[in-house]
Amino acid sequence: MTHQTKELPEIYIAVDVEADGPIPGPYSMISLGMAVAGHPELSFYSEIKPISEEFDPAALAVSGLDRDHLIRNAPDAAQAIRAAYDWVNSLRKIGRPVFLAAPAVWDGMFVHWYFMRYVGTSPFGSTGSGVDLRSYWMGLTGCEWVESRKGKIKYALNLEGLPHTHHAGEDAMELAQVFAAVLKSRVESPSALSSKTE
Repeated sequence: MTHQTKELPEIYIAVDVEADGPIPGPYSMISLGMAVAGHPELSFYSEIKPISEEFDPAALAVSGLDRDHLIRNAPDAAQAIRAAYDWVNSLRKIGRPVFLAAPAVWDGMFVHWYFMRYVGTSPFGSTGSGVDLRSYWMGLTGCEWVESRKGKIKYALNLEGLPHTHHAGEDAMELAQVFAAVLKSRVESPSALSSKTE
């Protein structure tokens, strides 16, 4: 008798990064948040000790995090990123993790660099690629890039009470809720969704 194992569904892991500069390496990822779309009980958050003495004061100010506090108290990058890696892999019992961000290019750049630097591999695959919210929305609705901002998506889907705070944990949960609503909206016709964005 042969047994067929039912393939687990994809699970979309919303990822948000706060950093003290524009690129990883010379600058640091200082906090990382992750949350699973459709599973509000599943989330991860860690602040991270800076890996460089360089920082852009304007970029640092966005998060509101205190750099000196991070240096003294945050887990170092190897510890924080290993914990993040283990958390993502722990989800494989319920599904196949897929990276999700907004924008995927910026957050993905930091996350993939840190995974490769401190773990040697990424739980999101060899390229660290995944879903970009705005690109997904453009494909779903046929709208232009300028109409694909997260605020526009929230408005189109009547989502209220989901602020963007620049706290990586909170923003990851915000993104997870927005994407869960986007997935649910697929039952509507693209033309109906498109009309809401106009």
